[in-house]
This record gives sequence, C-alpha cells and structure tokens, in this order.
Amino acid sequence: MRIRLLTWNIHKCIGGLDRRYDPERIRSVIAHYAPDVVMLQEVDDAARRSRRDRQIDLLGDLLGFRHRIWYPNVDVRGGGHYGNAILSRFPFTSSDNIDLTIPPKKRRSVLHARLRVRLGARRGRTLHIFNMHLGLSGSERKAQLRKFVASHPFQGLDARTPIVVGGDLNDVWGTLGRKAFAPAGFIGNPPIRTFPAYGPVRALDAVYVRGKLEIEKITAARVDLARRASDHLPLVVDMRIR
Repeated sequence: MRIRLLTWNIHKCIGGLDRRYDPERIRSVIAHYAPDVVMLQEVDDAARRSRRDRQIDLLGDLLGFRHRIWYPNVDVRGGGHYGNAILSRFPFTSSDNIDLTIPPKKRRSVLHARLRVRLGARRGRTLHIFNMHLGLSGSERKAQLRKFVASHPFQGLDARTPIVVGGDLNDVWGTLGRKAFAPAGFIGNPPIRTFPAYGPVRALDAVYVRGKLEIEKITAARVDLARRASDHLPLVVDMRIR
C-alpha cells in the first residue's frame, strides 16, 4: 500500500516575500501533489491577519479532505490562535495533542492522529501520524524530543507499528536525525533544504518513519508557486506500508 504525505509550514497562508495573505496559493500547491495525508504547521484560526478564517476548514473544504484535526498552540495578538493541523483521506480513529513546551519558551506541541488505512477488501492497518513544530534553540529542541520519546502514547507503541514523525523541526544544523530520531528507531531523509522558500539554505523540515513503513522518495516541492506561497517549502514523501 503506497501513501503520499505532504508536510508544510504554511506561515498562516502569508507569502514569505510579498507578505500577502492568499490561501488559494497554498491550496494550489497541495492539490498539485495530490497527497493522501497533509501535515501543516502555523495554521491560523480567527486571527485578524488571516481575515478571521478557520484555515483548517477553509483548506479542508477547498481540497476535499473530509477528515481533519487542528490544535491551537499560540495566542495571536488581536485574537485568534495558530497551531498544527492534519488533513487526511483516511478516517481518524482518535487524536490527541502532546505538550512539548519548555518554559519560558513559546508553547509547542505534537499533534497525534491514528489513521485507519485500508489495505484490501477485508484488511486494514493503523498508521500513527505525529505532526510537530519544534523550538528555535538547540537545547530546547533536544529537551522537546526527549519529552516526546518519553510521552504517552509514543512510548507504548510496538516497534513494528507504522509511525510517521515530522513537520517543522527547526533543525538548523541538520543533526536531529542522527542524534535524536535514529536512536529511537527511526529512518528518515538526508537533510533537504526548505527555508527560506525563495532560496533555501536550511533543512528545517523533515519526515521520519518507524515500523512497517518505508520511504520510497522524498523531495522538496519544486513548483514555482511554492516559493511564493509561504516562507517554507513543503516536503513531499512517497512511502509504502510493508
């Protein structure tokens, strides 16, 4: 069973260069790659800068994703919040949010969803998606990942269970894969530059898998619109459930 996943810090649908609010650009880029699962970071709800839109529902409706979850992390001046979201063509069986905040730093978390993926007429498999947005300092990121690895339900998951962990990891030096994810049994991509979108020099975003999952291909989006729609490029991941 092959699955296409896209992860993207959409910067509240505000362009990294022109600072223009334009959800249609985000929709167009995501639709171009036709993913089955979308992990989004910096998704607004009821914020003045984004016309008070509830972006999870706006994008979900535009793209035709029936299954969607969003969790707020940060309060926005003037009202509203932004946080992480997951859109899926597969139904959710449950979802929860894991707090990774390291005081006094900005609030951070991991949005966790269990998806039921049909493998055949009578067979299905549970796929765990962990969508995270980590902090800006190296020590903060290390502490957050230690907190994540020790958290429930991650700690109780069998090593063979298909798990995806990814998002905006703010991995400035491209070392989290080797230092944090590999010791926890994850396999991922070599650093792929995603920031800033108009001329990427940093591999801030990544995806890692564990269990009966295999990454077949992973790349940063190359369509020109992706360079203008946000300040990050999305990552597109083709994977297979073994």
